[in-house]
Amino acid sequence: MNSNLEPQIQKNKEPKGNKIEQYFGFRERNTNFKRETIGGVTTFMAMSYILFVNTAILSDAGMDDGAVFVATGLTAAISCIIMALWANYPIGLAPGMGLNAFFAYTIVIGMGVPWETALAGMLVAGLIFLVMTLTGLREKVLNAIPPQLKEATVAGIGLFIAFIGLQNAGIVAADGETLLTLGVLTDPTTVLAMFGFVVTAVMMVRGVHAAIFFGMVITATAGIITGLIPLPSQVVSSVPSLAPTFGAAITHLPNVLEPEIFTVVFTVLFVNFFDATGTLIAIAKKAGFLKNNHLPRAKQALGADAIASVLGSILGTSNTNSYIDSAAGVAAGARTGFASVVTAGCFLLFLFLSPLLEVVTESVTAPALIIVGVLMASSLGSIKWGDMEYAIPAFVTIIAMPLTYSIANGIALGFISYPILKIVKGAYKEIHPIMYFLLVIFIVYFIWLV
Repeated sequence: MNSNLEPQIQKNKEPKGNKIEQYFGFRERNTNFKRETIGGVTTFMAMSYILFVNTAILSDAGMDDGAVFVATGLTAAISCIIMALWANYPIGLAPGMGLNAFFAYTIVIGMGVPWETALAGMLVAGLIFLVMTLTGLREKVLNAIPPQLKEATVAGIGLFIAFIGLQNAGIVAADGETLLTLGVLTDPTTVLAMFGFVVTAVMMVRGVHAAIFFGMVITATAGIITGLIPLPSQVVSSVPSLAPTFGAAITHLPNVLEPEIFTVVFTVLFVNFFDATGTLIAIAKKAGFLKNNHLPRAKQALGADAIASVLGSILGTSNTNSYIDSAAGVAAGARTGFASVVTAGCFLLFLFLSPLLEVVTESVTAPALIIVGVLMASSLGSIKWGDMEYAIPAFVTIIAMPLTYSIANGIALGFISYPILKIVKGAYKEIHPIMYFLLVIFIVYFIWLV
């Protein structure tokens, strides 16, 4: 027998594993059940804080906290399964930080839009997002926007989220003369929040994958010990009703025709562009999935988060994104979608722990918001600060979000200043036609809608 054929014959005789291993391609990605399970649990632990933080943020908008808790967990679980079975990537999905803040503090509280109508806007944005993804238009629009403005948007949202965390912690307070001032740092609840921030920061520095989650656990425990937080009446209970939020987006769809909701839909689309795509590429690089700088099954992966956004708005939460926290699971060995199935299972189990919402006070969630802000602000390093035609629009975008308490305002001001500065420089030909379209849209936004 030809010796050159022997290795192939040996390979064909090797057991191919069970159907699950075959479906997810364990052999091709050099992984196994143990690694995938550990990776999936690690991803869940790293992003599980969203169950409580998202609930706290959307509760500020007047939504039922039990229903939001369930909507968050169900959306995350089903979305992870879609990512696993369709795209076969170890990427966790859940309602996105930034979009939830935009939903609660800009749309509902700032603009006075009822949360039901805001959810309807999220649903429309999710449907448009899905169509744009499946047709390839999503990538064309994304490529038309300068990288500097993309990074500025992410960083600005990070500062906005951190600002909310500082307010909730009592570290920053309102002032009649200077608008803002240092809060009463000796207040017990503020001390608890600062303790939580320090604990979480230390774990982040030490490389603890689930630092934010463990930071919340330690802070809540410290609050209970000191009497600042009451003991929960129970730990495990039946899953709360989803009725207060389920389907509200559909029944309030006619309200989306109101002019102010146009801004909601557009901004959600815009933020989703950056969050979802950027996260996928970042995790793909870390896991070694990119081939010639191209992500295999990109349409399926991008489609999964688009479907998740539609699903989330129907269940009763703000739009969904892929989570950069999935990198923790990848670092722990996750390489296939089976890890995302495990993550989904963890989210479903946690739905029975809703009584813990009683101990997750603002002092507990504030450190998480500040740390998330730090992570998002890392985008500042990618901005060309020495190039004023990019630096100025980027700075305007970033600073306007926390100072006007609006993500939409920051994006609008940045996208108006960029083409104007380019035109003044004489580089108008470098501006993509889509950016001119956005310039007009945002000018109209400030004239008629703000």
